[in-house]
Amino acid sequence: MKDQTKQKLKKEFQEKRGYWNEFWEGLLTLDSNFFEAYLKFSSIPWTSGVLEPKVKEFIYIAIDSATTHLYEPGLRIHIENAFKHGATKEEIMEVYQLTSVLGMHTCTVGVPILIEEIKNAGNEQDLQLNLNEHQTKLKEEFQEKRGYWNEFWEGLLSLDPNFFEAYLKFSSIPWTNGVLEPKIKEFIYIAIDSATTHLYEPGLRIHIENAFKYGAKKEEIMEVFQLTSVLGMHTCTVGVPILIEEMRKANIEF
Repeated sequence: MKDQTKQKLKKEFQEKRGYWNEFWEGLLTLDSNFFEAYLKFSSIPWTSGVLEPKVKEFIYIAIDSATTHLYEPGLRIHIENAFKHGATKEEIMEVYQLTSVLGMHTCTVGVPILIEEIKNAGNEQDLQLNLNEHQTKLKEEFQEKRGYWNEFWEGLLSLDPNFFEAYLKFSSIPWTNGVLEPKIKEFIYIAIDSATTHLYEPGLRIHIENAFKYGAKKEEIMEVFQLTSVLGMHTCTVGVPILIEEMRKANIEF
């Protein structure tokens, strides 16, 4: 590839995406056509988008820090970028707090199946699914602090109200002491639920519905999807440096 073309694409990336990292150098050298196609694909929300730049970076931070991905190189870059766009440490900590609830999908998926199998085993007498006074108060507190309710919480609340209460306190922190506006919080949930590393449809439906309740526009949610959809490129940001390293060991030119 001509050096002039490489420099042109690198400059265009910096202008449209607002940063540069050395791991792009290898891809740009090995396959400039693919690099250029990715640049056009990933730049859409940055050239015609509706979200604030720091909010875009929050989406990247969420999907990179999610337990389903834990991609440190990207996380460092997007925290740095977020600060450049005026983000505060409190806002980024809140993104972490919101993202950290991802593990609870163990229960939102698992508990309904557990209840179903208890019934299938003929042990329905072991279930007490009618909420008592304490459990009803916890349900009301959840609705007050989290702003919604879904039937999959009923089973957990019935089977283990102590664990439900602990989760309620844990997950409510960014909703009671938070700094991000509610629809942005919902965008974080939408990003981690729609990411290719998770693809959790029940949560995605709930949080899109919640986002609309908080005034989100369809264009904003589409932009969250656009930002989240670039996650697959980590195949190259991880893989290409390893490929180059192995090519050097094998004395293969690039």
